[in-house]
Parts: sequence; structure tokens; C-alpha cells
Amino acid sequence: MDWAGAIELNQSALTRIVAALVAMLELAGKTAATRLPMPLYRAVIRILYPAESAVRRLIVIAARGVVVKVPVSRPMPKGRVVAGKSGGGRISFQLFDPRKRFAVFRPLKKSRFRVLSLGDSHLVPLFHPRPSGMRPAKREVATPDGMVSALRLNRRLAAVKMALEDLPRQAIRMARWHIRRARIERPVIRFAMRQGAPPGHRKKPRHEVDLVLTECHALARYALKEDTS
Repeated sequence: MDWAGAIELNQSALTRIVAALVAMLELAGKTAATRLPMPLYRAVIRILYPAESAVRRLIVIAARGVVVKVPVSRPMPKGRVVAGKSGGGRISFQLFDPRKRFAVFRPLKKSRFRVLSLGDSHLVPLFHPRPSGMRPAKREVATPDGMVSALRLNRRLAAVKMALEDLPRQAIRMARWHIRRARIERPVIRFAMRQGAPPGHRKKPRHEVDLVLTECHALARYALKEDTS
């Protein structure tokens, strides 16, 4: 298997796709903007999400056979405080897939049904709305003027661009990440690639990135099997 050729081919395609996303923002005059129109934000996310998954699988392939040494972790010195995540700090590409979210039903304390008058309207709900704990994860919400925060989007674009520009360094990060996972007795996340379809996968391809993701996912799974055989 020509792994170097496969990486180079898909790396070039993803670099072109990410550059197109940056160009979309530039044409709209929204480069490095903190707020974007919701339609533009969604258009970029629809392509960026599967592109991130494809880049992550390229890193898995590039990390095949990489041997690194990880120093033994030491406890943090007393008095030192870890900085919070406020949207700033160093930009770093996430090496593992976001995990699937499953809706979990939690019974309410002192819950009771409330039947409303059916004479008001046939559209009036019979019961209270579901509790906030059962609602989907919070997403970027547009303000009344139709704009949405672009801080996280800009950081994700910068991170995926940086990862594509230096895959060997990301491969070393991935190898170290796996070693650290192996040292944890029961890690919440053990593998970079989650089970099943990759994040952003579409059964019917709508964009070039969908085809690239499908190929990168198949290559990464084959690389993992060959690396462990």
C-alpha cells in the first residue's frame, strides 16, 4: 500500500477544501469576524465538520508505525492553576472524534401532569414542555439580527488548516495521545476514531468533502488493522 501517496492525495484535496471555506468568508467580507450571518455560518459548518473528520483520519494513517517516548506524568505543583477555556489560548486540532450523544430520560422530581383547556385551541399542548435537562446540547444561536458568534468557527478553521500544514507533527501528537490513553485504567475515550460512521458522514455525497471523508475513513481502518496484525 502506497501510504505516502494516499496521504498526499487526500491532504491536497482537504487543503483545497479548507482554502475554499476561508475564501467563502473573505468574499463575504467576514475574515476574522466575530459574528456571521446564520446562513453563512451553517454553510461553512456543513463542510468543515466532515473535513475535520477526514483530517483526523489522515493523522491516524500518518501515525501508523510512529514510535515516541512519553515522560511519566507528574502531579501538578501546589499553587499552580490551570487557565480556563475562555476562547483564547493556543489553537490545537482535536485528535479524537466527538462522541455520539444519546438522549437519556431522567424522571423529574415531584413531576406532575398538567392538562390545559382544550377549548382554547386545538394546538395547545396537553402537558408541560420537556425539562431543560432533556434538551439537545447547546449550539450557536442567532441573535434577533440573524447573526451568530464565529469565535469557535474561526478557531476550528485555524486548527484544521494548521494540522494539514504539518501532518508529521500531528502524527507524533496522535502517537503520544494513544500511549497516554493506554496508561489510564478506564479512559472515557480510548480510541481516536469512534465506532460506526465518522462524524459528518452522509450516505448520499453532496460535496467533494464527503467523498474524501469516505476514502480517508476506509484507509484509516485498514491502516489500524495492518498496524495491529
